[in-house]
Amino acid sequence: MIETRGLVPAIEAADAMTKASEVRLIGRQFVGGGYVTILVRGETGAVNAAVRAGADACERVGDGLAAAHIIARPHMEVEQILPRSPEGEYLPSETAAE
Repeated sequence: MIETRGLVPAIEAADAMTKASEVRLIGRQFVGGGYVTILVRGETGAVNAAVRAGADACERVGDGLAAAHIIARPHMEVEQILPRSPEGEYLPSETAAE
């Protein structure tokens, strides 16, 4: 997951993350106060590379990066609060990054 200050850094991060490695963009959340969280899923190595690329992209847009974090193999209770597919099913993955 990457949290940004503003929408432009969030879009830059999402673009960089999806171009950097084989991850799925699973959502974005407007947290309030101008903060936006971008979430991706994929294999652990791919998510690591994507989050690094997204964080770098945010930093190039100014003071856009608020936080970057990876949760490898989230606990089932954490899975329950992660975004779901349009069909209402949990989006399976080895790694979830919010």
